[in-house]
Amino acid sequence: MLRIGDEAPDFRAESTEGPIAFHEWIGGHWAMLFSHPKDFTPVCTTELGAVAKLKPEFDRRGVKVIGLSVDSTEEHTRWARDIEDTQGAAPNYPILGDPDLKVAKLFDMLPAEAVPGKRTPADNATVRSVFIIGPDRKIKLMISYPMTTGRNFEELLRVIDSMQLTAKHKVATPVNWKQGENVIILASVPDAEAKLQFPGGWKAPRPYLRIVPQPK
Repeated sequence: MLRIGDEAPDFRAESTEGPIAFHEWIGGHWAMLFSHPKDFTPVCTTELGAVAKLKPEFDRRGVKVIGLSVDSTEEHTRWARDIEDTQGAAPNYPILGDPDLKVAKLFDMLPAEAVPGKRTPADNATVRSVFIIGPDRKIKLMISYPMTTGRNFEELLRVIDSMQLTAKHKVATPVNWKQGENVIILASVPDAEAKLQFPGGWKAPRPYLRIVPQPK
């Protein structure tokens, strides 16, 4: 079973932009892999179009985007035309083909015994996940969604902003945090180190709750 902090599985697979070796494709970037149980499904159609429109925001954060659907890349190409017609934007990022379910199983989205062409609706429902992967190729976030609930990719951008702040400045973000709001010094940072990193000081309603303005 995969957990946050595990190395993301490596694989080679065909995509709508040619063959991809996953770790090599990530390089030194952040990455978002988001998966789909089948082509020509209604909720997923809206999601793929939304991500295409938001891709400049992912690019600005240095995040590479890749989709996955457990059908062939030829089917993905046909689906892309529907996505553009109905959502106003075609996918502008690679979508992995996974007709043999290899990648879905590697990422623990399907049981090992799942057989291509013999999946049930319950099996399909597991392949609705998002993985955010850091430049160290470690999994930073995993979320799985039900078939009937479209993913909120603006929320995922907010989470990426939070994780990138943590990686750069050793701070955490409080509940409902938005860009520009106060943040919290990580509990793992002792006061002596915090004084060097945050010379302006901090507010501490409790010793473990040290609040500072968001670092630039």
